[in-house]
Amino acid sequence: MRNNKLRIWLLCSIAVALNIILGIVASSFKLPLYLDTIGTIFIAVYFGPWYGAAVGGVTNLITGIIFSPKDIPFLIVSVVVGLVVGFISKKFKFTFVTATITGIILSIVCPLIGTPIGIWVYGGLTGTGMDFLFMWLKQSGNSIFVSSFIPKIINNLLDKIGSCILIYLLIKSLPAKYKPTQERKSKYTSGLYQ
Repeated sequence: MRNNKLRIWLLCSIAVALNIILGIVASSFKLPLYLDTIGTIFIAVYFGPWYGAAVGGVTNLITGIIFSPKDIPFLIVSVVVGLVVGFISKKFKFTFVTATITGIILSIVCPLIGTPIGIWVYGGLTGTGMDFLFMWLKQSGNSIFVSSFIPKIINNLLDKIGSCILIYLLIKSLPAKYKPTQERKSKYTSGLYQ
């Protein structure tokens, strides 16, 4: 049992590092993606919503401490990603269809939470290559919420659907003994969902 907990926390640590590194790469190249939730999604599928939420939250805390305190409020979005993916994958097998639907759900939920935070922290900018769209929408007379929300929806459709499908493909390519199953999940996480 102790080895299982150690393995879970080790994988969670790797997932946090992956989130941070991919988030930095996406931000540096101003990609129309965030890429900072791939580790969160992976852990949420494997070990459930609470571990996924922890990975998402810790990711934003660390980036907030190391790079910019402005990243810390987005912790709410990352925690929600872990919870949504974890609860969906707990209820349904994480197939291509489930991954796609989960990505679509995240593509709507994340901007609904992140847009007000982004307006408060960054004046509505996304920090991605879609900032030109925000500026154009704002100068066209749209409200700051609409101008910020539309680029975030586009970013999240690409990012969250792509991230969920990437994790599905990764899991599908793993040997059977490493794939998460309902039986293995309940073995590793029994009592965590009560």
